[in-house]
Amino acid sequence: MDGGGGARRAAPATAMNPRTRPREPWSGGGLDPLDPPGGAPAPDRQRRRVTLWTVLIGLALLLLLQWAGGEDAAPEVAYSQFRDWVEADHVESVRVDGLRVGAEAREAAPEEVPRRFRTVALSTDDLAALLRGTDVEVRARPGTGGWESLAAWMLPLLLLVGFWVFVLRRMNPGGQVMGFGRNRARIVPERGTGITFDQVAGLDEAKAELEEVVSFLRDPHRYTDLGAAIPAGVLLVGPPGTGKTLLARAVAGEAGVPFFIISGSEFVEMFVGVGASRVRDLFQQAKARAPCIVFIDELDALGKSRAGAGALVSNEEREQTLNQLLVELDGFDGRGQVILIAATNRPEVLDPALLRPGRFDRRVVIDRPDLHGRREILEVHARKVKLGPGVDLGAIASATPGLAGADLANIVNEAALLAGRRKAGRVGQDELQEAVERVVAGLERRSRRLTAGEKRRVAFHEAGHAVVADAVGDPNPVQKVSIIPRSSGALGFTMQLPTEDRFLMSRQELHQRLTTLLGGRAAEEVVFGDPSTGASDDLQRATAIARRMVVDFGLSERLGPIAFGGGEDDDVGRRLAGLRPERWSDETAAAIDREIGEIVGAAHARAEAALRARRGLLDRVADRLLEAETLDGAEFRALVAAWRDLAPDNGRARPQGGPGVSGVLPPRD
Repeated sequence: MDGGGGARRAAPATAMNPRTRPREPWSGGGLDPLDPPGGAPAPDRQRRRVTLWTVLIGLALLLLLQWAGGEDAAPEVAYSQFRDWVEADHVESVRVDGLRVGAEAREAAPEEVPRRFRTVALSTDDLAALLRGTDVEVRARPGTGGWESLAAWMLPLLLLVGFWVFVLRRMNPGGQVMGFGRNRARIVPERGTGITFDQVAGLDEAKAELEEVVSFLRDPHRYTDLGAAIPAGVLLVGPPGTGKTLLARAVAGEAGVPFFIISGSEFVEMFVGVGASRVRDLFQQAKARAPCIVFIDELDALGKSRAGAGALVSNEEREQTLNQLLVELDGFDGRGQVILIAATNRPEVLDPALLRPGRFDRRVVIDRPDLHGRREILEVHARKVKLGPGVDLGAIASATPGLAGADLANIVNEAALLAGRRKAGRVGQDELQEAVERVVAGLERRSRRLTAGEKRRVAFHEAGHAVVADAVGDPNPVQKVSIIPRSSGALGFTMQLPTEDRFLMSRQELHQRLTTLLGGRAAEEVVFGDPSTGASDDLQRATAIARRMVVDFGLSERLGPIAFGGGEDDDVGRRLAGLRPERWSDETAAAIDREIGEIVGAAHARAEAALRARRGLLDRVADRLLEAETLDGAEFRALVAAWRDLAPDNGRARPQGGPGVSGVLPPRD
């Protein structure tokens, strides 16, 4: 799950002077060249374009019909044959158009003479000599060397040019026909972001880092008089949805300066050199509007490393664009009063040249929020909805560890939608709690009908997770158990939430987590004697944890405190290069596989032993699930207490998670 965030919707822009307010931006904020001086609205421009294309197509059709009709439809004969028919008095009339001759035969002409035919004369003098002295009716018209010939040649050419103009404009929407090199940044004017630091919650450390940027933009002489220079580039790093773009908007809103926003992918086109031209144009406009902020979102789309496995596939356009960006960053200094802020969730793939001092020389890490931060974020988003009495946002914050600000905003919005669907006047605690379950586990799918046997198996599977979690003392207590299918594909789920934010896990806690994950499969084996495919996700997660314990964190007694892995990104790069991802021998690989198998197998044995010792509790929980389909944490703990009261020796005999408790696991996204 994710975490971080703050307000997402910008407040309305403040009023500005109509003469200084920019019009709808296109290709970097200029005016559409098709706009009339008075600024006709978009529907009028569209109507004029449709009319123009209709006229051009109509003219083309008329020209084609003219070419296809008349003499063009008559057969063509040799000029010598035409001469013989004239001399034999089989031709009644001719129409001369330059050297082209259209003829009509007499009614008494033989059958082999077509009623209408055409030919091409050798010369006008020869044709005049042939027709002189005959009773053939001669009609002539000026040749098509004038405007008709010009239209015949130019109209198809104009249609072709118009078609390419249309294609180029579609490839460069809103821009000039040859304006590929213009940047596509959206320009937000002074105070136009409508976001301030007060509307950003859960990011106190990041806001403190960026206060310097705001102070420099407001009062640059405070630093330049001391000989100091503000960092040329600030890189915002964090998981998706944690509020990187929001924070950049807040910096612009606090400083009251123009704000350029563009995505890294918008620089790169299929034509080499376009991206570099757009970078130059962007920084030229930024310097003209200084002081200002340039924000590049998803920088990794533009600034990927040019070395390593990624260099196997050359992209000349992207490399030229990156080189131009590096050049522009070198050209910045503290007196420029232009701050470049970029955001990425993949800093490990960025080119090292971007991260050196003098370019992106400051990195601000925006992590998922803690409990206090999540509550602040929920309070920010809750201002937009009507909350009912007794709503406890602190409980919702406790139930959403690891979620980002975007997830929390989605939870509040989902709760409001649920309240509206139920025709409730306000959003209550039940709607918020159900929204959390929707985000974490997916929508309920009560329409999915399970057979009685499948439903019973799912009930014992989920009851097995809950009973084993209680038996081994899992640090994440059970909050809810359900056998209602979800849109995520799960036929049931057991929700466990920590009582507090955790950033480290001991080896024993990891073994406890493994035992809980395998409780569902162990329950199927204890009750039915035959496991099913329902535990596939549990097995994948358990195997992944065991592998990381051995390979990454050195928590294996047999192999010792050695880290064998080089990181997932390094493994991907080695695979692309055709190399073996592992950096160990075949014997070590076999030992790692055996150790992973033994860790998972021991966790499965502990889960099975715990369930056999608590078979009565397992049956009670499963029967209750079959009856009610959902158990909350309080009801589950009441069942556990009642089972213990029946037999005093049913105390919690926790199976030990593993030998010793040394070793820690840092959090991983």
